[in-house]
Amino acid sequence: MTPPISRYPVPELKDLPEDIRARILEVQDKAGFVPNVFLALAHRPPEWRAFFAYHDALMLKDSGSLTKGDREMIVTATSAANHCLYCVVAHGAILRIYEKKPLVADQVAVNHRKADITPRQRAMLDFALKVCLRSHEVDDADFAALHAHGFSDEDIWDIAAITAFFGLSNRMANVTGMRPNDEFYLMGRVPKPPKDAPARQA
Repeated sequence: MTPPISRYPVPELKDLPEDIRARILEVQDKAGFVPNVFLALAHRPPEWRAFFAYHDALMLKDSGSLTKGDREMIVTATSAANHCLYCVVAHGAILRIYEKKPLVADQVAVNHRKADITPRQRAMLDFALKVCLRSHEVDDADFAALHAHGFSDEDIWDIAAITAFFGLSNRMANVTGMRPNDEFYLMGRVPKPPKDAPARQA
C-alpha cells in the first residue's frame, strides 16, 4: 500500500479553488506529474497562495547573478541540514537537471565542501548554511567573503531569503510527513528516451 503524502487531509483536485487548480494542472502538464507539495499544502488555500507567491518571487526572478542551478543548490544543501527528505529529493532532482550533473545533488546534500562545484558556489553554500544554522553569527566578514566572489549585496539577500524561505518549507514538510514523488528520484540521473523510441517490451 502506498503511504499517504501528508498527515493532513489532501483535497481532491476538483474541490480546489479555480486559481489553485489551474496552477496545479499547469505544473502537471509541464512536469508530467503533480509534485506532492502542491497537493499537501492545498489543505490551506490562503497559505498555499502566499507560499507559492513567495516561492516564485525568489526562485523565478530574472534579476541578480544567481543561476537557477545556484538557487536549487542552496535549497538542496540547506534542506539537507534541516533533514528534509522531501526538499532534498525534489530540489536535488531539479538541481541535477539545471547543472547537467547526475552526481551533484548527492554531493551537495552530504558535504558541499567536497562537491564538484565552483569556488564561487562553495562560498555561496558556506554562507547559506551559516544562515540556515547560525544566522545570529552573520557579520560583515561574511559579506566581504561573498563580495570577493562577485556577489552583490542584493545577491546576498537572495541567498539568505531562499535559505530562510525553505527553512519554513522544510519544517512544514517534516511536520506534515510530506512524501517525495517517486518520479523525482531518477530525474537528472538517467537520460530520457527519445520521443520516437519504441516502447520497451516485457
